[in-house]
Amino acid sequence: MASRSYGQYCGVTTAVEQIGERWALLIIRDLLVGPRRYTDLKQGLPKIPTNILSTRLKELQEAGVVRRVPVMHCGLVYELTAYGRELEPIVLALGRWGFQTMGDPDPEDVVTADSLTMALRTAFRPDAASDADYELHVGDVALRVQVEAAALTVTQLSPPAPPVGGRLPGGEPQLVFAATPGIRHVISGELAPQDAVDADVLQVVSGAPSLLDDFARSFHIDAPSHRQVRAS
Repeated sequence: MASRSYGQYCGVTTAVEQIGERWALLIIRDLLVGPRRYTDLKQGLPKIPTNILSTRLKELQEAGVVRRVPVMHCGLVYELTAYGRELEPIVLALGRWGFQTMGDPDPEDVVTADSLTMALRTAFRPDAASDADYELHVGDVALRVQVEAAALTVTQLSPPAPPVGGRLPGGEPQLVFAATPGIRHVISGELAPQDAVDADVLQVVSGAPSLLDDFARSFHIDAPSHRQVRAS
């Protein structure tokens, strides 16, 4: 348990005491993608001090949210317990809520493979999704994004995915494209895919450019007209 106590008998209070400490939710976000070694978590959260990462992992284990298990050829890894995985819809809902007021990234802000994976899961609309096979590049991050029968599979290609479960997909993607963080304007519907290409927000590397329209329908979060973008 975290050392901070709010002194109130309430489910929200208990939740905040368990996962409300700084960095805790981002650790959970990355573990929702899959099991991670300590070094993987540190690499995915480059600004977290090592002592804080160790403390948060210990607190999350004591709360029954995370456990440490041995995996063949990988040593000890951290993974969410069944109790911890119940946080997935909550984290996705928080992502959708926060998306509405995202502004331009600060110069020191980074996009990681796990954060981009969870961003896609946050924006995925199975009711509107079309079957397609994409390869998406944002900075140094490359993901294989496959939609089939209203189900989403995201595989990390680069940086190299942590060797904990999963297999690299076979075959060639139908569309390979690169994006800047401005892709959020496509996801919000504020920028049409072709306009995004014209503005150098998206760049088609290979494949059918028309699939960008399918991507925009499959990954969408409405941007409310009243949203106020945070200052950069």
